[in-house]
Parts: sequence; structure tokens; C-alpha cells
Amino acid sequence: MIILGRSTAIRIGYDTGSSHCIEVHSFAELRRMRAVMRRRETLVQWSLAAVALSAIAVLALIIIFIFKEGSPIIARLGMAQFIAGTKWSPTRGMFGILPMILGSVWVTLGALIIGVPIGLATAIFLAEMAPSKTSRILKSAIQLLAGIPSVIFGFIGLIILVPLIRQWLGGPGFSILAAGIVLGIMILPTIISVCYDVLKAVPQAYREGMLALGATRWQTIRMVVLPAARPGIIAAVILGMGRAVGETMAVIMVAGNATKIPVSPLEPVRTLTSNIALEMGYAVGEHREALFATGIVLFAVIALLNTLARLVARVEKV
Repeated sequence: MIILGRSTAIRIGYDTGSSHCIEVHSFAELRRMRAVMRRRETLVQWSLAAVALSAIAVLALIIIFIFKEGSPIIARLGMAQFIAGTKWSPTRGMFGILPMILGSVWVTLGALIIGVPIGLATAIFLAEMAPSKTSRILKSAIQLLAGIPSVIFGFIGLIILVPLIRQWLGGPGFSILAAGIVLGIMILPTIISVCYDVLKAVPQAYREGMLALGATRWQTIRMVVLPAARPGIIAAVILGMGRAVGETMAVIMVAGNATKIPVSPLEPVRTLTSNIALEMGYAVGEHREALFATGIVLFAVIALLNTLARLVARVEKV
């Protein structure tokens, strides 16, 4: 409480005990204090704005650099020929990235087919069915899985998965199937964590109302919880897709890296990211420009996926 006098202001405040304190300030001191507080708030606001603008500036510089390095070859060949070309042979001046685009699509779809059902089912179990102690233990294990380097996943796939595919299904073993399985396991922590959070964010009143109507626990999950959490689940799938599209090392180790259009899940394949990582170290001239142009295509695909995800989530909310 503030008591105003002719030249002073008395502020009476109460602490948690039985005693109280009285502070006497002149109006000039109060004005100075308010001015200092306003300056501090302004400084904090400008600091936060500078941090946000710096992040945007870094992204803008990356985009400008990629387009500056990759656009010349696109201008010479044409975007249609660059994207739809089926031959990649830098020594002969052939730069068609359609095999890598299809390879990225098939590997990512394989990862989603494996990772999304398992991840969503695990999240439902942890959020809705598992005892609290079991949930804590499994969440810790999932977090540990997220911290494993991608090269370890690739090494395990190379030693165990590739020979199994070669022995039981035929082919070289290095294939879309091997890469999809490895990436499907790698995206599990992302999908499980995000789905778990969005399921927990559904109000408990929704569950209680459905149970009061006589529904079983599974009916409540299927008819109430999952529809309410659908936008977050879509976001989890998109994040997992981004992880799968951007992964490089594990894919290089198990996919086979063949620059041809695959016709079977058992054939070797090369993705866009793998193509950049494998050849950038020695690329010069048009070859280097083509790799940067590949980065432009990859950037455009990811931006398109994010935009579609936002639109779908917005429609679901409406």
C-alpha cells in the first residue's frame, strides 16, 4: 500500500511473518526508480530482439550462400532437367538428382512406416496406461536412446541388419529396407517424446467425462484423447520426418549409395544428404555447384513439408 503526502510517498509492505516494514521515499526517488526500471526493461527487450534477429540473420545468410553457390548450374541446366534427370555422373557433366530424390523419399517413408506406429503406441502406453514408476524408467531409456550417436546406429545396422537382409531376403543387404529400419529406430525418441507431451496435455476432464459415460479406457483413448492430441501428433510425425530426411552418416553406412532409381526395397540407394556428404570433399566447378543446388532442393522440400504440416495442424484445430 502506498500513502501519498505532499513531498513523500510511504510504501507499507507486509512480509510472511507478523511484522511489517515501512519505506519512505520522496517523489523524486520514486521517479528515479521508475526510470531505472523502464531502462532495464527496455534493455532486456532490445537484447531479446537482437537475439531473435541474429537467429533470423544466420538463417538468411545460409539461404543466400546456398542459393548463390547453387543457382548458376540450375540456370544453365534448367530446374526441370536438374530435378528430373536420371543420370548423375559429374565426370561426364551429367547432373540429374531424380535418383537421390526418390531414394530420400523411399528411405523416409520406410522410417515413418516403422517409427510412427511404434512411437505412437509407446507414447500411449507411457501416458495413459503405464504405472508412474514404469513410465519414468522407460522415459529414461528413451532419452538415453536419443543420445546415442548416429554412427553407432549405422555401425549396428552394418554389422547385424545388412547381413540378415542379405541372408534371408536376398540382394546385397545394403538397401532401402536397411536404411528405413535404422532411421525408423533413430526417430523413435523424437516421436515418443513429442506424442507423450501432447497426450499429457489433454485435459483430464475429457477422460473423466468419457469414463463417466461408461466408456472403457481404450475407447476413451481412441475416441477422445487421440483426436484432441491430433495436431501435436502430426507435429511429432513431421519432426521425425525432418530427422529422417536430414540424417546422413547412418544412411551412408547401410543404404549402399548407388546413384540409380530403385525399383525394390532390397536395392541400394543414395539420398540427397548422402550425395552431398560423399562428394563435397573433392567437388570443384560445376560438380560443386550441383551439390549446392542439391542443397537448394533439399531446403525447399523441408520448407514445403513444414508448411504443409502447419496447414494440416491449423485445419485440425478448426
